[in-house]
Amino acid sequence: MRNPVTIRDVARLADVHPGTVSRALNEQTRALVNEETAARVLRAANELGYRPNPIARGLKTNRSYTVGVVIPDLTNPLFPPIVRGIEDRLGAAGYTPLIVNTDNDPERERSHIEAMLARQVDGLIAATARLDVTLLADAAAGGTPLVLVNRSLEDGSAAAVTVDDRKGIALAVEHVAALGHRLIGNVAGPQNVSTGHLRHLGFIEAMTAAGLPVGAGHVTYAGAFTEPEGARACADLLAHEPRVTAIVAANDRLAMGCYDTLERLGLSCPGDVSIVGFNDMPFIDRLQPPLTSVRVPQREIGTTAADLLLAQLSSGDDPVRQILLEPELVVRSSTASPRT
Repeated sequence: MRNPVTIRDVARLADVHPGTVSRALNEQTRALVNEETAARVLRAANELGYRPNPIARGLKTNRSYTVGVVIPDLTNPLFPPIVRGIEDRLGAAGYTPLIVNTDNDPERERSHIEAMLARQVDGLIAATARLDVTLLADAAAGGTPLVLVNRSLEDGSAAAVTVDDRKGIALAVEHVAALGHRLIGNVAGPQNVSTGHLRHLGFIEAMTAAGLPVGAGHVTYAGAFTEPEGARACADLLAHEPRVTAIVAANDRLAMGCYDTLERLGLSCPGDVSIVGFNDMPFIDRLQPPLTSVRVPQREIGTTAADLLLAQLSSGDDPVRQILLEPELVVRSSTASPRT
């Protein structure tokens, strides 16, 4: 194998000083170099097949140019657009994301985070939804730049990009109430994760604001954000309150489970029961009937989180910011007025 091309090799071919090559190859300092000289350097680097050495770069800047990205469930279609937004922004800034999947397992999450910190990632972007995030809080307190996605710490000590979960559920409740539904059920998410907890609170608040009944029989809790749990919780809900004419589910996968239960019971959607999901996952409009859902700006969540982290890495003293993005209700054919 031939030796890797160095900055000095590029400098010899372009007939410039190695320092000039370094400035010309860095987009942030390229303006300091004469335009014709910079073009000559870029041509020489391309001709030689020069690739920057991230290890050498890291030794000079005391950075690894890597960022740890913690995802709770990569099989959930919500997360790939978020990860794509993160990757696009970090890549443009010269950082490489290291993505790990935790399956919402506390021990696995701890192991992954500790491993990334040991490898000296420059920062963390965590989409963990669990309410217990002690390790992340400790990492932030220890000086590791941190941005949370989908949730925030109660004391506001870490930057976060979240969607207004309560408002999103309120949009769903208001929609089916405006259609004439009065007995509305809630297939809530697991209450040990922030999205499940906040969306359930939003359901109670919205129902109370609308003057609609919301007793224990109107709510069932899923143990996970999955289709099987949605089917089970929906079956429990209808067993306790068979008069329900609309169901607001805490996410789209739970709503899909509700579809399965209605089919098994010989009920139609929306003829017998209207259903609303949350997240507006890709391809959710291909269901039969297409699912009414609360749209979350998924890619924007990722790009905004990456921007917050890059700001911290750039300044070192960027103030902690909590960014709350707006949800939007997308009405499709899974909701209609109740039968008289």
